[in-house]
Amino acid sequence: MEERIGQIWHRIVTRAAVERHPAAAVQLEDVTRRLGVFFRALGGDAGLRLCHATEDRHGHRRRWLARLAGSGERLFLARRDSETLRLPPVIDLFPDADLNRDLYFWLAALAAHLNEQQSFGADAILPNQHATVRVLRAWPGLAPRYYRLVAAYLPRRTEPQHLPGGEAERERVIRQALRMPGSVLCRPLVPADAPPAEPVPLWLRFDAGLTNAARRDPGEGGAASGLAQEGDGLAHKAERVEAPHKKHGMLLPFRAESLLSLAEFFRLDRSVDDEGDPDTQNARDLEQLSLAPARKDERIASRVRFDLDLPSAAEDDDSIGDGLPFPEWDYRTSRLRQDHAFVQDLRPQRAEPAPLPPQLTRLARQLRERFAVLRSGRHWLKAQAEGDELDLDAVVRAHTDRACQRTPGEQLYRALEKRDRDLACLLLADLSLSTDAWVSNTARVIDVIRDALLLFGESLRATGDRFALCGFSSVKRQHVRFHRFKDFGEPFDSRIRGRLLAIRPGYYTRLGAAIRRASQMLEQENAARRLLLIFSDGKPNDLDIYDSRYGIEDTRMAVLEARRAGLLPFCLTIDREGGGYLDRLFGPGGYAMLRKPEELPRRLPLLYAQLTC
Repeated sequence: MEERIGQIWHRIVTRAAVERHPAAAVQLEDVTRRLGVFFRALGGDAGLRLCHATEDRHGHRRRWLARLAGSGERLFLARRDSETLRLPPVIDLFPDADLNRDLYFWLAALAAHLNEQQSFGADAILPNQHATVRVLRAWPGLAPRYYRLVAAYLPRRTEPQHLPGGEAERERVIRQALRMPGSVLCRPLVPADAPPAEPVPLWLRFDAGLTNAARRDPGEGGAASGLAQEGDGLAHKAERVEAPHKKHGMLLPFRAESLLSLAEFFRLDRSVDDEGDPDTQNARDLEQLSLAPARKDERIASRVRFDLDLPSAAEDDDSIGDGLPFPEWDYRTSRLRQDHAFVQDLRPQRAEPAPLPPQLTRLARQLRERFAVLRSGRHWLKAQAEGDELDLDAVVRAHTDRACQRTPGEQLYRALEKRDRDLACLLLADLSLSTDAWVSNTARVIDVIRDALLLFGESLRATGDRFALCGFSSVKRQHVRFHRFKDFGEPFDSRIRGRLLAIRPGYYTRLGAAIRRASQMLEQENAARRLLLIFSDGKPNDLDIYDSRYGIEDTRMAVLEARRAGLLPFCLTIDREGGGYLDRLFGPGGYAMLRKPEELPRRLPLLYAQLTC
């Protein structure tokens, strides 16, 4: 009974202390797409990811009722860094849902005009004030929305007369900056031991030191136009600290008889795939991560980052010529870094000629029959209004309709049409280590890719189109591995099948360099239409900075370069979270997501038919 009464009392006090309005709440997922369009239209950086803000401890002065309820210690504060825009997952600050929705759009507008180079103090008063001035000057139509938000929000703040001297003056300055943006010229003087000011939901923070070290895996959220969404990904503040030098901690009291039991236990790793890493879960619960560099006295193997060793020359695939240098786009300096990535053309070593696997024979025959109608040549088009001769089927159908007193059709002819397919296609497949994952009890992603390449080759052999089959992986910028299974001039025969059956997954996904090498090969083909078909199971990544926004922007620039050269890049992915970055890379109509990876062998040839007809 006491526990029940305590729970009721806790709910009553918490509701009184926290002024929230769940009935008028607006979820970030409900406005994500419109926010993306709005943000980009106002000139915002389209490469930013839209993520959920973290619930952090702020340390501001709280009212006595909030302290009694133990609420308000952690807040979802909007912030921006060089790669992400983090907004609260839900806003229920006002009793009017329209105001809560307007607050999302105001924060997006503010983020589009926030000066990253300006110094952010403890209260971020001046940078947000200046950004507000820029927004209202550039888009005066937003002024009524902004002042409505200010009028609705200011009564919720603690009045200056209820605060001590220095904090009261700071509160007056904050109110003045909200009511009259641009009127505050300097930061207020606040005692060093004063707590932070009450956060302003209409303002943003800029965190240059935000790290993605403990970000959760993205959810299945949709993508925003102009903003790449990362679902409910979390980030943590991080700082670098010195690693502790002591090997042993404080000696705790113990009972001597416990020493007798030490020999009864052995260190045995009994983890299974279904168990989560407890250290990862603990890291998610921390507000700030401390990153300590390895000590100099540690062994070198414990200081280097995990890498995948390249095989020896005797065991590696056969090289085709020397490595080719390619540029990479550095979005931070807005320039191409010439000869920055090196691509090595490879062929599978000791790949023996092989027939088509028996389990693919029937499907290959069906695809060849279906694709044979696309072959260049003369074809009869039935049921035409005019043509070279009568269509017997259409005539019999019209006579039957007339006998049944129904209106007969008028398309009674068939015409002989000459079709010319002047096109070339290069299929580029991701062969990174992530393709070694299982998609069913019997097949991995790499197995599905291998079958898809085999069926793709069988289908295009029936059309007579010129095509090439390639794959790629990478180990940093010096080792981009480009596998050439079939060149444009080679026939699709048992030798090519043997090379495809020898595919092995490995390493990482430096997609920009692979696209540039594939574009270089495709540009040499003399065809009216040149299709660059890309298959991937995840976003660009590598061991270096390519795993961040750098890789996204470089890949996007490689796609733009291919389009300027007259090529048609199109991506097919099995990454369910691909909508968060593929819009940025290929545009809204430049990619397709396959929900069931095991359908790839059947769907890939059909996608090609849709793109080329």
